[in-house]
Amino acid sequence: MPTVCGIDEAGRGPIIGSLHICGVVIEAGQEGALKALGVKDSKLLTPKKREQLYDQVKKLVKAHKVIRIPPDEIDDAVQSKDGLNLNWLEANKAVELIDALKPDSTILDCPSPNLKAYSQFIEKKLVHKTALTCAHHADTDYVVVGAASILAKVERDREIAELRKKLGVDFGSGYISDPKTKAFVESYWDKFPEIFRHSWKTFKNASQQSLGKYD
Repeated sequence: MPTVCGIDEAGRGPIIGSLHICGVVIEAGQEGALKALGVKDSKLLTPKKREQLYDQVKKLVKAHKVIRIPPDEIDDAVQSKDGLNLNWLEANKAVELIDALKPDSTILDCPSPNLKAYSQFIEKKLVHKTALTCAHHADTDYVVVGAASILAKVERDREIAELRKKLGVDFGSGYISDPKTKAFVESYWDKFPEIFRHSWKTFKNASQQSLGKYD
C-alpha cells in the first residue's frame, strides 16, 4: 500500500522555546480515519482537543517523527552569512524527516512564498526519493498534514509548560504578542539566555536597552 507523509511545524514565530517539525506517515486511504477522529489544522483546535488527539493520531498512523530545533540552532540559521535562514533550516529538517520515514509521497506545508524553489531545494538533498508536494495552507487542505501539525503543536506546548514550571515564572505563550511574554523578556532576558531566540528583534532591543542603563 502506498504511503503518504504530511509535514508541518509549530513554534516558528515565538521568542521563547524550540521549533518542532513533524512528519506523519499514513497508508493511502487512511485520510478518512483521521478525519473521523476530528483531525484538522492544530490552530483550529482547542489545547484540550489537541491533547486528546495526540495519542489517537500516534496509534492510528503508520509512523511519525518529531524534530526539535532549539533556540540556538534557530539563531545560527537566522544570523548565518552563508545563505541559511529559517526557511532553509526547516527545509533541511524536512529532508531529515523524509529520509528517515521513507514515504512514497510527501505533502509539506511550505513556509516560503516560492513553492518551486523550496521544492527543488529539498529534492536535491533527498537520499530517499518521494513524490513531493509543497503547498501553502497544507495543514488546512490535507488531513495528514493537519495530523503532523497536531503532534508538533502538542510537543511544543508541552515544552513551554515544562519551562514555565521549571523557571517558576508564568511567561505566557512565548509569543511576543502576549503581554506576559513581552514583560518576561524585558525582565529576564539575561537570566535565562538559553530559552530565548537572541536573533529576534525584541530580544535585541531588551538587551540593548538594559545594558544601556549601565553605560
